[in-house]
Amino acid sequence: MLRYVIQAIVLFLWIATPLASVQTQLKLGDVSRVMDKLFNYHIEMRELTTALVKRSLKLYIESFDPEKVYLLESEASQYLNLSDAQAQQILKRLRAENYSDFIELNELCQRAVARAKETRVEISNQLINNDLLLNAVTYIPASQYAAKEADLVERQKVRMVRFYLFHQARTRLDTKERRMKVYQLFERKIGRFEGNYLYSGHRSKERAEHALALRILKCLAKSLDTHTTFFSPEEAYDMRLNLEKQFEGVGIILSEGIDGVLISDIIPGSSAARSGKIRPGDVLAEIDGVSLVNLSFEEVLEQLKKKDRGQVILGVVRTGEERLIKVILMKQPIAMEHDRIEVSTETFGNGVIGKISLHSFYESSDGISSERDIKEAIRKFREQGELVGLVLDLRENSGGFLNQAVRVAGLFVSSGVIVISKYGKGETHYLRNLVNKSYFNGPLVVLTSKMSASASEIVAQALQDYGVALVVGDERTFGKGSIQYQTVTDASAEHYFKVTVGRYYTVSGKSTQIHGVIADILVPTQYAPYKIGERFLEYPLAPDQVAPAFYDSLSDLDDKTKTLFQARYMPFLQRVVPYWKKMLPTLQRNSAYRIDHDLDYQAFFKRQEKVKERLQSLPVNTIDEEIRIGQDDIQMKEAVNIVKDMVLIEAESRPATASSLAPTGTDY
Repeated sequence: MLRYVIQAIVLFLWIATPLASVQTQLKLGDVSRVMDKLFNYHIEMRELTTALVKRSLKLYIESFDPEKVYLLESEASQYLNLSDAQAQQILKRLRAENYSDFIELNELCQRAVARAKETRVEISNQLINNDLLLNAVTYIPASQYAAKEADLVERQKVRMVRFYLFHQARTRLDTKERRMKVYQLFERKIGRFEGNYLYSGHRSKERAEHALALRILKCLAKSLDTHTTFFSPEEAYDMRLNLEKQFEGVGIILSEGIDGVLISDIIPGSSAARSGKIRPGDVLAEIDGVSLVNLSFEEVLEQLKKKDRGQVILGVVRTGEERLIKVILMKQPIAMEHDRIEVSTETFGNGVIGKISLHSFYESSDGISSERDIKEAIRKFREQGELVGLVLDLRENSGGFLNQAVRVAGLFVSSGVIVISKYGKGETHYLRNLVNKSYFNGPLVVLTSKMSASASEIVAQALQDYGVALVVGDERTFGKGSIQYQTVTDASAEHYFKVTVGRYYTVSGKSTQIHGVIADILVPTQYAPYKIGERFLEYPLAPDQVAPAFYDSLSDLDDKTKTLFQARYMPFLQRVVPYWKKMLPTLQRNSAYRIDHDLDYQAFFKRQEKVKERLQSLPVNTIDEEIRIGQDDIQMKEAVNIVKDMVLIEAESRPATASSLAPTGTDY
């Protein structure tokens, strides 16, 4: 199973500014108005051009057919190989709010969907009645569009077989009826995607226009740069949950299986978890006494969303039992603590080494934030004994709120610049940590990977710049150094989008754009072999740099504020700590020796060879999840070993060199 990184992780660095307005259905006439707003915000693009026209049509094709299973080469090429003259004519029509080119392209997609649906009827009949076909299909990702329809038929067959094998590994498929249910489920799932392009049946004219306008806006927005995006209300809702780490509900996570809507997981601490009467794998059969038999998956979700709070009566059926189990639950606020932070400790000498895994930089209106959670974790570590070292794990942290990145970095330095942001019209802003003492200033490792992006790169680079931490992990991080303005966190916004408005730099003046954060000590993760990063995305911003700000000039402040900062901020500026850089050769040698002689790590490298063998057939920014390369967290183990080395080296050198080399600062 392939996982596309940009679909799986949200690469964002957002500045939240609410816009008070009301969500409405889109019309084609809204397209130019929304794009004018995006052009007004964007760091570089100011108007629609022929280059953007070519990009947007290409994006439309790719979003419809990313796996190249619908369109023939002859059909796609007419949009992928536009001449400048053709693009100029389309540009004129778009400026006149004539969207006929997109309408014609959508009609091509409709014909391709109809052809695929007809093909799948015959394929499903063959697969239901012939087990041998299941073993005869080999998956090879398509790098080119199909030259003939027979190739499309084979590609559709591959999709269906892979879907069947996925469910075969998870449920009983011992009868023809249950085999048939697999392909019916496939049609329902794929039908949701295809339905966005088909305007027949229950879809009203207004909803059809909304769907088309939404897709046009998505493609035009994405053509500006790889991180500018237009969202549907449903997508915006999901992203708000991810950012705020809380929502209203009973605490069940649903999925769709061949037996209906399944409870795939239960959120700890929720009403469902406290009841003890619901289990993962149960089939959801009723909501408030209403049968769900004839409802689609989306309609079931809507039934659950109807009430903001209050009592909900769920009826579930357990595997192997025919009776209906009714459970009364209360819909209430749920904080997704398991998605926020994971902590543990390891004893070392007379103290402990703390391990914190932070998955994103989040905050909510009721005080939940990544900064608060890390401070609380450190406080609890100290209750167990002296905190002699710390690992901050950002390996799969894809970003979040900019102010939280500043505050998290500020836990490990005293006053000083954390982020420099530069915007489209040249204005420069300095985001500072104003607390004049660090919360922890001992041996610190920031564990990163190619999947560490955006706000996590800010924290890693800033702490590396100041010399208070060593960055350990893959050779470099993802490389996203841009800032997005967004309306997603405002539930009442008229339209939901994020648009690239600036670049960020850390105190050294470095930008992580394209280059990422370079590791001090190489400790490869499971992502090391893959082509993952900003450099592999389409239409990324170019990197640059600004002047360092270790000595803060306060140039962005007015005279009154500057006077206040000179008295209360400047005396406590964080100095660059040279100590760990001086010790780096020793730490690198020790780590390399351990990795070379660690049997688990050597087995890990051998398993990675399987990935390298298939890299040529994988699209960039894609992970092959069918290849498992180990369950033990050997990267965290090595990160802890590096912290142990740091603790020992510091203990040995501090008596003789404390005044000139060893880290200084005060915990509180």
